[in-house]
Formats: sequence, structure tokens, C-alpha cells
Amino acid sequence: MRLVLVLLALVVAPSGAFAASNFTRHNAPGPHAVGLRVVEQYDFSRGYRGETDVETGKPNAGERARPIQTLIWYPAAKGSGQGLTVGDYVKLGVTADDFEHPAAERAAMQAKFATAAVVTLPPERAKAELAAPMLARRDAAPASGKFPVVIYAPSFNAEAYENADLCEYLASQGYLVIASPSLGQASRGMTTDLEGVETQVDDIEFLIGYAHGLPQADVGRLAVAGYSWGGLANAMAAAKDSRIRALVTLDGSVRYWPNIVKQSQYLTPARITAPMLYMAAAPKSVEETAADVNRDQSFLAKMKYADLYKVTVYPYVHANFSVMFSQRLMPDSGYGAYDQGELSVANAWVETYVRRFLDAYLKGDAASRAFLETPVAKTGAPRHLLAVDMTKSAGAPPTRAAFAAELNRVGFDKALATYQGFKARDPDFEIAEPELNRWGYQRLAAGDTRMAVGVLKLAADLHPDSWNAFDSLGEAYAANGDKALAIAAYRQSLVLNPKNANGAAQLKALGAEP
Repeated sequence: MRLVLVLLALVVAPSGAFAASNFTRHNAPGPHAVGLRVVEQYDFSRGYRGETDVETGKPNAGERARPIQTLIWYPAAKGSGQGLTVGDYVKLGVTADDFEHPAAERAAMQAKFATAAVVTLPPERAKAELAAPMLARRDAAPASGKFPVVIYAPSFNAEAYENADLCEYLASQGYLVIASPSLGQASRGMTTDLEGVETQVDDIEFLIGYAHGLPQADVGRLAVAGYSWGGLANAMAAAKDSRIRALVTLDGSVRYWPNIVKQSQYLTPARITAPMLYMAAAPKSVEETAADVNRDQSFLAKMKYADLYKVTVYPYVHANFSVMFSQRLMPDSGYGAYDQGELSVANAWVETYVRRFLDAYLKGDAASRAFLETPVAKTGAPRHLLAVDMTKSAGAPPTRAAFAAELNRVGFDKALATYQGFKARDPDFEIAEPELNRWGYQRLAAGDTRMAVGVLKLAADLHPDSWNAFDSLGEAYAANGDKALAIAAYRQSLVLNPKNANGAAQLKALGAEP
């Protein structure tokens, strides 16, 4: 018991008694106080633990649904809630996927876990870092109003609080930020494969659903931020969910895992229309770069249908984007060419670009949009700290949904010319004949005969050797009252397939000879 009390004292000791933290916050918080709520909940639609433990082989007791330790940073009423330290965040990691411990046992586990997190630091610095005060206050009263939502997806196997400083800063600027840990499909360990990243995509979607029940959440203004592995998961989530209106990617793996991008099949440039801010680490030398990470493979180089801001942060290596673990708790030997002061300054500019990007695209702030397009030398950033590359969206992507929207605008009778225009923009654009046939019959069933004629005529125009395309077109013409055109279509169907009994029967019904 004495050991537990000593460890707990280490976690919660006041910061003034020890050396200063290596990390310095340079950005003043926004106008809102910040609250933090921790919710231990389950996604009962998905399993997590198997019948037996994968390490001990013993039967698993307790809940086996997927645990979602949910951290919510939110604008709060000033003066309410309990102050938090770095140590308060760190100790959450021990129960990231295991909520079923009595209070005394949990406290002992948390103290031990926090001590292990700083084992590589000198004792005085370890005390200072764990005791450093944070901006948020636990369970503070929420501020009134509704705020844009940012879902934060952490890096590979990382804790939900790995970028607590950024999450707190955004909450102070009027955002509701929600995060959960990066867990594997069936255990704490994440896996570097498609199943692993899609598990995190599902976690993002769970948190979006959870946000709909929060009184402060304006889910109509939704962004997803992610670091490293989470910066692949957030892009995949956006490819599936058009409600995501902005993407923040901290040196995200959408750049570094082209094989998984390819395996997903659905993460394509045409399906990413949400604007993206990509905060990149300093470029590696050619000798250090993996063979499959180059311009030809890069997803970023292929993006065409979304605004893309790529901001390179020269003091940062990849790990530095996790401020909790690779700045606050980084061992003294971990600093490379840049010291802790320079990294803290760089972090302030990362926060600034993230906040300005979200203000521009979720709040419609014109000044922030102008800031994003301002040359770095005129932003006030230190010289040589950042480089910014910007590419603008080429417009609506050539997708089936965009094609239908364009036909709705110009008229379904212009389907062929519109299709050819989409094909000119992207040679890979294609709607297969069976899909056109299904689409046409769906419109027929809905009573939209003019739309059906447009779609099925497109099928016949694109596939002039298909008897079935002309047979379907004949039915659409007949339903639309175009008897002569229906007869011509059925006759062409019979030319292509003299055994088409339906075509012959429909011609007879129309009073025409085959």
C-alpha cells in the first residue's frame, strides 16, 4: 500500500515543487474554458474479446463487446470542474480497453502505468512532466451553444490523449473534440493491415454516431483529424462518409501505406472531396525513403477533387506530432537537431494552421481562408520553419453521384454528352451496362419515365451491340408514351438477338410486326 501511495503522489504532485516541463505552450487559449469528460462505453454491434484470452488461454470474463474509451473536450463554463495534469491523462492509458476494475485496484494500476511512462526521464524531470498543468478541467459544466465537431483518430496503437494539447486548444477555440484509443480488431494490439485500419475507421464512425447525442454537437459541421495511422483511417472514413467536411492529417499514413490504399479499393481521389490539411514532417533523404513511397504511389499527388494544403514542419520528425509522448515525455536523448524550445515553437504553428484550417472550412471564416493562402514569410512564422504547398480542387469528381447530379441540372436527355465529358476528365470513369440497366429500371419503378429513357438510351448508345440494352430502352419508351421509338428499339433488339421472345411479344402488343 505504501508503494501505491508514493506512486500516486508522483502523478499528482503540484508542478511548482519541481523543475519546469520541457514543453512550453506558446499559443494563448481561445475564448472558451475547456472541459474534459471521459466516457467508458461499448460498441455492442462489434465483438472484441474472444471466448478465451489470446495470451493466457483462460476463458474471458466480463463484457466482450468492443470497448470505446471516449474522451470529449468541450467549451466549458469558467471556474467549474477539477484541474488536470499530464499525469491525469497518462494514467487513463492503463484502462483504455478494460473498464472492469474496482476503484482501489484501478488506482494502483494507474499509478504504476504513469510511472512506467516516464521511466526513461531523469527523476526530477519525470516529476515535473507528470505534474505539469493542462488546460482542461475534468467534468466542467458545459458552455451553452452548439459547436463544430472534430473526431480525433490517434496513431498506431496509441492512446486517445496523445495530442491532448491540440484537442484542448481546439476546444478553447469553440470546437467539440472527441477521441478514442487506437485498438486492434480483437485485442489491444493494432495490426498493420487492412483489417486493422478499417477497425479504426469503424471507431471513427461510432464516435460520429455518439456525437449526435451530445447537446453541444453541431454534427452538420464535422471534421476528422488523425496522426500517422489515424491519418490513414480518417481519409478512409471520409471516402465512405460525405458528411465529413474537412480532414486534418498529421503526417498521416495515407501517404506512407499505398498498398493499403490500393487494397481498400474505395479510397480513391474521386471519393475524397473534403478539403485536407496535411501537416508533414521534414522530408527524408532518398536513401531513407521506402521504395514504395514516391510521387507515383503517393495518394496526395493523385488528389484532384479537394483543396489540399501541405504544410511541411522542418523541425519535426514523424514522432514529434505526438506532443504528449514525443515532446512532453520525450527523453533528453531523443532530441535531434532541434531542442525542446524549438519544438514547442513548431507545435504552436501546427496548432495555428489546424485551427485556421478548421475555422475556414467549418466556420466559413474568410480571414482564416486568407491566412491559409498567405505566403509563409508573411504569416509571422520564424524563417525556415515551414513550407506550404497548396493545390485547389478541380471541381466535382467524376462519380456516379456527381453524374446523376449533373444530369439533374442539364437534363437526362443529355446523358451521352455528359458521360463523354466526365470520361474526358477521367478516363477511368465508367458506369457498367448492368448498373445503367438497374438505374433505368429503378427510375421506371419510381414513375420517372423521362429519367429512365435518358439512362437506358445511354446504355444503348454505349453498348450498341447489346440486345438487352435496346429491349430495356423499348420498355422505357413505351412507358413514356413514345410508341414509334419503342417499336424501333424493340426491332433493333431483335436484330441483335432474333430469339428475344420478350421483344417479339412487346412488338405484337404495340401492334407492330417484328
